[in-house]
Amino acid sequence: MIAQATPRVRPVIGFLCSLLAIAFIAIAPPAARADAARPADAARPADAARSAVAQRSAAAHKGAIASAYPLASQAGEEILKEGGNAFDAAVAVAAALAVVEPSSSGLGGGGFFLLHRQSDGFETMVDAREKAPGAASRDMYLDKAGNEIPNSSTSGPLSSAIPGEPAAFEYLARKYGKLPLKQSLQPAIRLAREGFPLYARLQYGIKAKRDVLARSPDAAKAFLTADGNVPEVGAVIKQPELANTLEAIAAQGARGFYEGRVAQNLVAGVRAGGGIWTLEDLKNYRVAERKPLIGEYHGARIVTAPPPSSGGIAVLDSLNILAGFDFHDFDSATRKHLIIEAMRRAYRDRAIFLGDPDFIKMPLQQLMSVDYAAGQRSSIRADKAMPSDLLPGIESEPKGMNTTHFSVLDSAGNRAAVTITVNLFFGNGYMPAGTGVLLNNEMDDFSTKPGRPNVFGLIGNTANSIAPNKRSLSSMSPTFVETPKGMMVIGSPGGSTIISQVLLGILNYVDGMNAADIVKYPHYHHQYLPDEVNYEPGALTDNEIAKLESMGHKLRLSNRQWGNMQVITWDFANGKVEAASDPRGEGEGLVY
Repeated sequence: MIAQATPRVRPVIGFLCSLLAIAFIAIAPPAARADAARPADAARPADAARSAVAQRSAAAHKGAIASAYPLASQAGEEILKEGGNAFDAAVAVAAALAVVEPSSSGLGGGGFFLLHRQSDGFETMVDAREKAPGAASRDMYLDKAGNEIPNSSTSGPLSSAIPGEPAAFEYLARKYGKLPLKQSLQPAIRLAREGFPLYARLQYGIKAKRDVLARSPDAAKAFLTADGNVPEVGAVIKQPELANTLEAIAAQGARGFYEGRVAQNLVAGVRAGGGIWTLEDLKNYRVAERKPLIGEYHGARIVTAPPPSSGGIAVLDSLNILAGFDFHDFDSATRKHLIIEAMRRAYRDRAIFLGDPDFIKMPLQQLMSVDYAAGQRSSIRADKAMPSDLLPGIESEPKGMNTTHFSVLDSAGNRAAVTITVNLFFGNGYMPAGTGVLLNNEMDDFSTKPGRPNVFGLIGNTANSIAPNKRSLSSMSPTFVETPKGMMVIGSPGGSTIISQVLLGILNYVDGMNAADIVKYPHYHHQYLPDEVNYEPGALTDNEIAKLESMGHKLRLSNRQWGNMQVITWDFANGKVEAASDPRGEGEGLVY
């Protein structure tokens, strides 16, 4: 049963539609389509899309892996060829990324593992999100006057939550995999021990964080030259301490990280740097299994991440709003306007209602309902932007490439969509001595003060306030999309833009776009506040820019591209599988 929202943070949801209509006189959009998006319980009977998957289950098809770096994709392929399934491969890819893409994920971070088991259609999400330490408190990053202490939630070990990724490795191997954990970790151990050549994207991250890495002797030893400079592209990066930690996990499971020598070194290093971790914090960490959120959009079944991901709710909320429009009735600028307006409303709901489901009650059914979406839709004009400050908002009390995603499909049809992170580039850049583990700065993903934006500009409310052992809200949005014609596994990094990227990817897939075009599609994004449309070069034509500005949108051209999407598609009619890695990055999609 889904509980109601706490009275403290909500306007009455049933009347929000009326509030929006009063705040902004809307021109009624076209009537809602009969195939509008609708939520579904995780245990509902198989629908048309799932039936199509079942009918194809005996047909021969290839497996695939798409990840942010070729060596990680190859690690997954190695484990699949040794008899592992998609879940074993997920462990291998995640562990390899911890070695070869340390700027974006690692043993010191966490994430979400969305899983589909083909034999019985079982779906789940393994929540390995980091937890606040037991000594954490709501106002720990505020001074006595209630003002934010600059950089306190992003710099140094005090910004670090308790990691979840190592616990996920053992959990996936034990409960869903076919191979021993030790076997699935071998590619990562080998990469850490023998090294890999530095590539341009990682070198860029090291340059950006050189001064931060230099302040941590073990981090400097791993990623800088002996004289403190940035290594040249092609230099071999070896991480023997990380290899030792991976070997401890391979030999002892999660205990190899959360207890014993590694745990003692982690706590000693964190506390020496001003952090508040304890051995009990590490010993008590557990992953959680959560039912995925399930919705529909124009005949497509959407399976996505539940809270503490905010992404799944926001994606389904947006799709429900957009399902009531027939895009064929509009030109390209108006279509993008409508998508932007849906983003605005979904991100607004994210800010107010969502947090850790183990700590707060959330109105999930209402937020995913078609009636709620109809109310949201009624406030959208097809010819004019709605200022965000007219939406009921947050009352104060008396981006990036710094995450990674990979997708896996095995030849049996099992699949995994995995998004993992350390938050900012290299987390907080601190590496406790003797561990090889870079610490996250996920504490910044909490709402350190109602209405205060985090580093990605996202605002939050008391629902996402800091509390001991609580998981912070995340934008990570690993997702499966199933239609009668085919299936897609999708996800991306990108901080606050993850949700909008996945939303655009789903819309493009349902519209018939292939995997290669989905990952390279130029992005545009609105997140409620700041009230502006951020867009990549090439995302909007000159005519679209002119029309959107005439509607009242504030547009801002991004000075860089964002995201690093990894997509797998499977065509049921011919069995063709495609794996595509975003050309913005240096990843690789493999079909085997």
